[in-house]
Amino acid sequence: MTEAPVKEDDSVKDEASGMNRDATPAGEAIIVGGGMVGATLACLLGEAGVAVTLVDARPAPLDAEAVGRGRPERRVSALTPVSQRLLEGLGAWAWMQGRRVTPYRGMRVWDAEGTGEVAFSAEEAGLPVLGHIVENDVVVAALESRLAGLPTVTRRFGARVTGLEDGPAGRELVLEGGERLSAPLVVAADGARSPLRELAGIGVTARETGHSAVVTTVRTAKPHGGVARQAFLSDGPLAFLPLTVEGDDHYCSIVWSTTPEHADRLCGLSPEALGQALTTAFDGRLGEVEAVDGALAVPLTQRHAERYVLPGLALVGDAAHSIHPLAGQGVNLGLMDAAVLAEELLTARRRGVGPGSEAWLSRYARRRRGDNAAMLKLMDGFRLLFGARHPALTLVRNLGMSGVDRLSPLKRLLMQQAAGHRGRLPVSCK
Repeated sequence: MTEAPVKEDDSVKDEASGMNRDATPAGEAIIVGGGMVGATLACLLGEAGVAVTLVDARPAPLDAEAVGRGRPERRVSALTPVSQRLLEGLGAWAWMQGRRVTPYRGMRVWDAEGTGEVAFSAEEAGLPVLGHIVENDVVVAALESRLAGLPTVTRRFGARVTGLEDGPAGRELVLEGGERLSAPLVVAADGARSPLRELAGIGVTARETGHSAVVTTVRTAKPHGGVARQAFLSDGPLAFLPLTVEGDDHYCSIVWSTTPEHADRLCGLSPEALGQALTTAFDGRLGEVEAVDGALAVPLTQRHAERYVLPGLALVGDAAHSIHPLAGQGVNLGLMDAAVLAEELLTARRRGVGPGSEAWLSRYARRRRGDNAAMLKLMDGFRLLFGARHPALTLVRNLGMSGVDRLSPLKRLLMQQAAGHRGRLPVSCK
């Protein structure tokens, strides 16, 4: 006598994974990546009452008591006034100011291989400041503090994404260990090498820059005076970005874009030798340089995703585009992605359109792709122009920089563009 087949209960656990096969609903959107861009998007949606789950591979949030105290972190960003307004609106900026935020009101850029030099000032641009130098951890900690008070935002730390599938309720994320989360929309904010982008099958156009960025923190004999400085050397640009530590304006964050071989050599130097190398490379403009931290080298690859959206999926920040740090625009482009995507999602919500609608998500892609692509091309052009050693191009560079320095209207336009005043700004940035 044969036994009747037993109907499998949907709640029976998958033997391979040890987890329920059914996906857990995770709200209207799942954001993968809790860095500056992902956390900003979660704040924007959470403040509007949207149910969001923020998934982060980091084991825990940052220690808010330790961030922005003591020795500065090596990874910093130059935030534009437009990005400042976005963070002010989210209530994060005041927290950041209570830690470490350094305004800069001037910029000096010169060709170390020639005589061209150009100076910019906030006064010429009609702005209170040109921007602020902020440690990345300070921005993230401020946003995490804000997220902790938003009841519709759920944060999942120590969660790594291993799969992306279609499900009855939209997209389903498979986490390490087998747990599944589902939502109508999944957003990839998980960095330049985005695993989620790869799982979605979205390709990228990648261009190796031939550079690595060497970053560290230094103390200079002369005060920076609230001026960001950048020299174009034979091997790449060297930037001294102003930092003020406990009222002391002799600190700077260094970003030296150079060949990988030179980057490795710099990272292997003693603090004394590194300080001397920086003093010489910067022609002593800020006097003797003292390295107060070890150097870190970050390979630079310029990437642009072939598309920003699919049904139920969107890319933001470095997952969509990564740019040479030449003009310090990377994180600002990503923050604008977050602001525009949030604006489009909230508009769709008011009109009864689901967040996973590709037709509506395409509105976000159209608003952001062109601006991002233009900035990528501009930075690539600058990199090639200033990397060329031909005497004729050196002359063109020097004449161009000197010409810009004499044309106040052009300088004003360039500074307004650099401040983020480009195209149609979302309401959250006005």
